[in-house]
Amino acid sequence: MSRAKAVAGTVAPGFSAVADAFAGVLAGSRGGAAFSVVRDGAPLVELHGGLADPATGRPWDSGTVAVLFSGTKGLAATTCAALADRLDPDAPVARYWPEFAAAGKAEVTVGNVLAHTAGLPYVDPEPAPAAALDDGAGAAALARQPTLWRPGSRVAYHALTWGHLVAELLGRVTGADPRTVVEAVVARVPGARVFLATAPPPPARIVRAPGYRISTFLDDPVRRRTVERMYRVLLDDAETVNTPVWYRSGALAGGGVAGAPALARFYAALAATPTAPGRSPVPAAALGRACAPHGVGTDAINDRPLRFGLGYELADPLGTHGPEPVAFGHSGAGGGRHGAWPERGIGYSFLTNELRAEDADNRASALLGALHGCL
Repeated sequence: MSRAKAVAGTVAPGFSAVADAFAGVLAGSRGGAAFSVVRDGAPLVELHGGLADPATGRPWDSGTVAVLFSGTKGLAATTCAALADRLDPDAPVARYWPEFAAAGKAEVTVGNVLAHTAGLPYVDPEPAPAAALDDGAGAAALARQPTLWRPGSRVAYHALTWGHLVAELLGRVTGADPRTVVEAVVARVPGARVFLATAPPPPARIVRAPGYRISTFLDDPVRRRTVERMYRVLLDDAETVNTPVWYRSGALAGGGVAGAPALARFYAALAATPTAPGRSPVPAAALGRACAPHGVGTDAINDRPLRFGLGYELADPLGTHGPEPVAFGHSGAGGGRHGAWPERGIGYSFLTNELRAEDADNRASALLGALHGCL
C-alpha cells in the first residue's frame, strides 16, 4: 500500500476488523476519508488516510474537515429538537412565519417540513444558480408557492428546500442567525464543532468518482428532470463545491463543514443515556419524538425507500445506517454517513471527499458492518 493510502489513527482493543475494513476503503480511493466511533465520550475508532487534496497531494490528517453535504441536516434537525419547547412539531408553520400561509399552506405543520412531507421539494420559479444556496431567498420564494400535494400524504426528499424552510423557522423562533444557532447547539458537546456561520479551515477537496450520479433508484425520465432541477447547483458545475460559494454559504441543507471526530462525538452524546457524561443537548423526550417515524414510504420523486423522523434519517430497508435495527442520523451526498446507534450508546461518522453513486458505494456499509461485528 502506498504512503498516501496508509491507514493512520487508532482503534480500541477488539476493533481491528474496523481498521481492516477501512484499509479496504482507502485501497480503492482517489481521495481520502475518516471514520470515527465514540461511546460514552471515549473514542473506539479514530482512523483517517488518503488524500485531502488529490491535486496537490495534501494528505488527510486527524484535523481534516470536509463539506458534509446533507450530513448538515442531521445537525439542524438536532437543533430543532433542542428548541422543541419553542418550535412545536404539531404547530402550523404559519404560527411562527405568517407569510407562509399564502397559496393554501395554512395547515402545513412544522413536522411536515421536518419529515419531508410538506410537498415543497423545489423552488418555483427556479432560482439563479447564485441564489440556490441562499436560505433566506429560498424561504421567501417557498412562502409564496403552493404545495405539490396534500401535506403529510406523501414523502419526498426535499434536498435543498428543507434547509430553506428550517433556517427560516429557526430564525423566526430565536431571532438569531440560524447558522449561529446550529453551531451553538453542536458546540454544547465537548469536542464537537460545525462551521456554518464561522469560516472553516481549508476543507478537503471534493472529487467525483467516474460515473458519479444521483438518484440511482429513478428510471422515470419525467421525474428525472425534476431531480435535475432540484440538484442543479450540484450538477451544473462540479467545482462549485470546492469554492467559498458553497462552504461559506451556511446552507442548512448541505453547506456545513466539520471533521469526522467532531460528528462522532456529537452523535455519541445524543445516544448517551441521561445519566451518562456528555450530554445530550436535546431533552430525552424531544429526542425520542424526533426519532420516531414521521415520514415513511417510497419517495414520490426519487423512488427510493425513505424512513424519516423529524429531520433524522432512521434505520431503513437499505441499511443506510448499518445493521443496527435502531439508528438515526443523516447521510451526505456521495457517501458520507453520520449518526447514532442509541441502544449501543454509539456515535459514528464516515466522512469522505470522493463522491460515489449510491448503488456503487459500499464504503460506509462495510465500515458499519465491521463495527457491528465487533460489538
